[in-house]
Amino acid sequence: MSIEKAGFKNSDSLTKWVKWFIYIQILVAVISLISGNMELQLLSNYENGIYTSQAQAVADGEANDARQGLIAIAYTVVFIISGIIILKWIYRANYNAQQLGAKDMQFTPGWSVGWYFIPIFTLWKPYQAMKEIWKASANSDNWSNEKVGSILPWWWFFWLANNFLGQAVLRMSLRAEEISELKNVNIVYQASDIASIILAFVTLSLVNSIYQSQIAHELGKDILSLK
Repeated sequence: MSIEKAGFKNSDSLTKWVKWFIYIQILVAVISLISGNMELQLLSNYENGIYTSQAQAVADGEANDARQGLIAIAYTVVFIISGIIILKWIYRANYNAQQLGAKDMQFTPGWSVGWYFIPIFTLWKPYQAMKEIWKASANSDNWSNEKVGSILPWWWFFWLANNFLGQAVLRMSLRAEEISELKNVNIVYQASDIASIILAFVTLSLVNSIYQSQIAHELGKDILSLK
């Protein structure tokens, strides 16, 4: 489907890229979960004195560290690329919502993205911006009275949960020395992976809902203009 005119900008390709990179995020998170379980088993083996050969214990530890390191690199690369694409999509979604006729929106396309980078305010401002995009996309004529889909609060809940868990992993890993502490870091990291997977699926639903609303709205306008 192709809709491109002065003002409203086609988001077909951009939305497809967003979806593909979210799928890649899910794949990397699943691989990370599997690897995390392998690491947890290794730590348990260390704790229970399973190894009779120190050389084998060291070799398995090094192999684990190499595997986890590669996954961490993949995670970082995918996060950066998908983050850029998703933020570009949010910018476009806000812009298109205004082009559909929504008046007096509080958030500009720039600030719908910019609030993600402002400490403290990032805890609620991006959610408010996305809520505004949702409402304006569903009903540009009377968007302020439009109800918000139930998917939106869940999206923000898992966004915050994923971020808090990630920060917890970082803080815990900096001071973890004993095997029991390393196991706790591993468990929280796996919880972060699970939150990341759920967040990815919820984000897919959110992106698709807003995209479909905007396309349906614009198609409706085009049909009316032809009558």
